[in-house]
Amino acid sequence: MTLTSLKLMLTVLILLAACIPGIWTFYQIAKHMEIKPFSELNYPVGESLASGIFLGAGLLHMLPDAALSFTEAGYRYPFPFLMAGISFLFLLLLEHIAMALKHRYSQLVDSITLLTVTMLSIHALLEGAAVGLALSFATALLISIAILTHKGVASFALSIQLHRGHLSFTARILAFSLFAIMTPIGILCGDWILSSTPHSPLLTPIFSSLAAGTFLYIGTLHGLGRASLIRHCCNMKEFFVMLFGFSLMAVVAIWT
Repeated sequence: MTLTSLKLMLTVLILLAACIPGIWTFYQIAKHMEIKPFSELNYPVGESLASGIFLGAGLLHMLPDAALSFTEAGYRYPFPFLMAGISFLFLLLLEHIAMALKHRYSQLVDSITLLTVTMLSIHALLEGAAVGLALSFATALLISIAILTHKGVASFALSIQLHRGHLSFTARILAFSLFAIMTPIGILCGDWILSSTPHSPLLTPIFSSLAAGTFLYIGTLHGLGRASLIRHCCNMKEFFVMLFGFSLMAVVAIWT
């Protein structure tokens, strides 16, 4: 199996992981059946493993590779770290705005929902780009495992959020579809960027830097008070699972 074939297979798996929970939720709500609130969902081991992999991928793979590419192109300024920081802070800003609107203006449900869709879609696009930009089987596979681990929960949560406001059924379907296809689009774009590197040598490190910032955010503060690094920080089992995920990426970095 070639690396491109693996990426295509992962694209299909990630698309299914996004669609199935969402479609199930739409169906259950349409039948007026009770859905367990997202706040009660708790998958600490999976979330912790994903957080560790995201941190390791961002710190040990994407940022170093991007920094090397910028240096080889003759840039001394730490552009990769700047772009990663901007990506990180932009996502944090979006989440703070969404939380502030939720607490102060509960009637603005549709605005909060659309902001959530935007934030999750940006996550998904850059997650996919990281898979598409991967240079080895192990890196692409581990990043995809981390994405698959949390994709279903994100899909489920977004589906419920879409039904809390007054959006039309068509708008809900379009918003959910946008979220679902963003990671596959990111994978295809990342693979295309990788193949275009000889003509545009800075495209790959730019997207790697932005994806690294996204991964650092998802691995630390995504969800704010619900973030795995915060919620499970005192539970040694989850901490060591997170450490295991980080260590996997550290080992893979030896050969990539």
